[in-house]
Order: sequence, then structure tokens, then C-alpha cells
Amino acid sequence: MKYCKRCGYPENHPLHLTFDDEGVCSGCRVHEEKDELDWHDRGEKLGRILNAFRSDTGDNYDCVVPVSGARDSYFIVDTIKRVYGMNPLLVTYNRHFNTERGIRNLAYLCTLTDCDHMQMVISPATVKKITRETLHRMGSMYWHVLAGQTVYPVQTAVRFKIPLIVWGAHQGTDQVGMFSHTDEVEMTRKYRLEHDLMGFEAEDLVGGVEGLSEDDLRPFFYPLTQEIAKTGVRGIYLNNYIRWDSKAQHEKMLDRYGYETAAQSRTFDTYNDVDCQHYSGLHDRVKFLKWGFGKALDHGVREIRLKRMTRLEAIDHVATYQDVAPADKEKFLKWMDMTENDFDRCIDKFRDPAIWERDAKGKGDWSLKDSLINHRDDDGVKEAALDKIEDCQFQITPSKNPDANEDEYKILQRGFVDGHAQKGLRDGPEGKK
Repeated sequence: MKYCKRCGYPENHPLHLTFDDEGVCSGCRVHEEKDELDWHDRGEKLGRILNAFRSDTGDNYDCVVPVSGARDSYFIVDTIKRVYGMNPLLVTYNRHFNTERGIRNLAYLCTLTDCDHMQMVISPATVKKITRETLHRMGSMYWHVLAGQTVYPVQTAVRFKIPLIVWGAHQGTDQVGMFSHTDEVEMTRKYRLEHDLMGFEAEDLVGGVEGLSEDDLRPFFYPLTQEIAKTGVRGIYLNNYIRWDSKAQHEKMLDRYGYETAAQSRTFDTYNDVDCQHYSGLHDRVKFLKWGFGKALDHGVREIRLKRMTRLEAIDHVATYQDVAPADKEKFLKWMDMTENDFDRCIDKFRDPAIWERDAKGKGDWSLKDSLINHRDDDGVKEAALDKIEDCQFQITPSKNPDANEDEYKILQRGFVDGHAQKGLRDGPEGKK
């Protein structure tokens, strides 16, 4: 397997990447733009784009912003409302795998920023049927989440005639350099289908082993092209206009809003995905079993490129986390009423043969053909390295409800905690225009 001389990403990355003559991947090369572009100028350009979508009469929202109880939600909403003075409608697809911590974070996000919020909650029975189907079809326990969180904002924009959706970072740009920041790539149904949904639209799942009906899948149907055109819906990504640094952004927002972080089972990052029981656990283990790497490398790559971590330090994190058995597997199997053998067989069908192999009879244990761990001192690594400029430490903030059971699925519940004040938007909107 070929690995990037700088960040360590493998050539079998599912989003696809390329290598130059120095062995440095396209993701690293596009990332160099973060230290080359005029971000003040790009921020002003963002302001002009947002101004064009402001509601002239004030009787509608200016934009739709997808949010959750983790990721970069606080930063995105803070930027759109406080910095640029927009009036966003926040929307959430309920993933069903919620932690209480995530529910609290989401509740305080909406309250502290004084934003209206809508949430789509699908029947648990339907979610289970869809998840069983996608495990068989593509080895994914998370398709319904990826589909829901990328379609509900578009449905909402069409339904309420709000022509702008504001997303955070475009994964293809930020991870693998699929586009330059100057391309200013926007939301497309094609990218969603090919990369987010692994090539399966909701309509493709009708029937199947679970006998899914159109009614089961209708909440995941993408609006018709003519409906989108009638409203003029566009989806922009903030990382094309703001120098994207997830860790630094989180730490600014933690200081401003005081939301909750937590240790994760299979990565060192304590900021992202604390709202999900499985994303950094079983879901990440599935990713590893398919592609031979997981979130520990994703997060290490990010920190290498931002000059907070060396390649060797990232490899040490990979060695620490990649074989960690997810404690949440039994919980998921019980929820699905599925045996471990059945689950494992679903995943084994989708292991990448470029990185995984079995014994000669094809029935024994699986083993990695290669690993980044074997490529610590490859030729060209020293020449491709970036100078580290700061250390990489993540915070764990105290829980607002330390007695909560964070290991149980919570679909809906009270998000606010007695004794923790509900404050308005701090400092007020800057109204940047």
C-alpha cells in the first residue's frame, strides 16, 4: 500500500486521492492553500454572498443551517448569526444513536444563540429496517444518518422557500483535496450519492431483504430538480471562505459557550462526535474493517497538516487506537436483534482486498496486508514533513449532568439541566456585511 509521505493517508482512501512526484497526497497539497490564500478577502466575499440571501422583508429565514450536538455546529451558527448577522433556521436529523451529552449540547446551542430549530425523527422501527438493509447492501450501519442529515436540510429549504443552506467543511476538499478552495464547490446531489451514500439513493433500497416500501423511505427522498430550481436552493461550504481549523474553532466556541466534550474510544479527539453512541466506536471499527484505517488517522492527518503533530506522533496514535474493540457493539446488536456472526458477515463482504487478506482457504482470520505503522521511516518522509509549531492537546469539559447515563440510546428528552442558566447570544451580533 502506498502512503502519503507527509500525512500518512493510504492510496485506498474511499474518497480517492492522488500523489505527486514527492509522494505527497492531493489532500496535503490543497491544504497548503490555507497558508496561501487571503482569508480576509474570502471572508468579505462570504459576506457578500450571505447579503444576497437576506430576507428583504424579514418574514422568512435567511438560510438553513444543519446542526447536531457535536462537530462544528457551534462554530457554524456563531459565524452565521453573531459574526454575519444572519437569521438562520437550524435543522437536525435525529440519528437515534444520541448520547444525553449530545442532546444537551444541541439544546444549549439553540438557546444560547436564540435560533429556531426543527428536527426530523423517523420511526425507530423504520430506522431499524433501513439499517438492516444497508448492512446487507453496503456494510453500513450509518447510511440512514448520512442520508437523513444531507437530505433534511434540502427538504426544509424547498418546503419553506429558503434558498440558502450553509454547511461547514466540504469533506472532499478538506480530507483528500478533491477540489481547491478557490473552486468554491457547492452542494450537489451527485457528490452526495457517490460519496455520502456510497452509491445508493433511498429509492434504490425499495424492496430488498427487508421489503422496504416507498413510504418507509420517503423521508429520505431528495427533492425533485424542478422543486430545487423553483426555490433556487444553493448549498455553500464555509471552509471555502474561512481558514478551517476544527480544533481551534472548537476551543474558541468552548470558551464562548461552554458545551460538553468527552473522551472517545477509538480516537484522541474529544471534540467531534460526542453526540453519537457509535460514530467513534463501532462505526469507526467498521470503517477500519473495510479500509484498514479509522478516525485516529483522519484526526492525525488533520493535525499534521495544521502543524500540531508530527507524522510519527500520528502513527503512535494509530497504533494505540486502531485495534481497540468497541464497547458499544453489543448495544447495537441488541437494538438490531442481530447476532455478532451475522453482523460480521455483513461487514466482511465489503473489506477492501487491497488491504485485507484471509488464509489460503478464504475461511480463516482476516489480516492486514500492510499498515501505516510499517511506514514510519520511508524514504522521502523527512523531506515532506512540515515543521511542528504547537502541541496538540484536547480538553475534556465537565458534564452538566454527571449522573446521566451516557451509554443508552436517547431519541428525545429534556436537554436543559437545572442549575445551568440559559443565556442569550453572548456579545450580540456583529452584523458583518
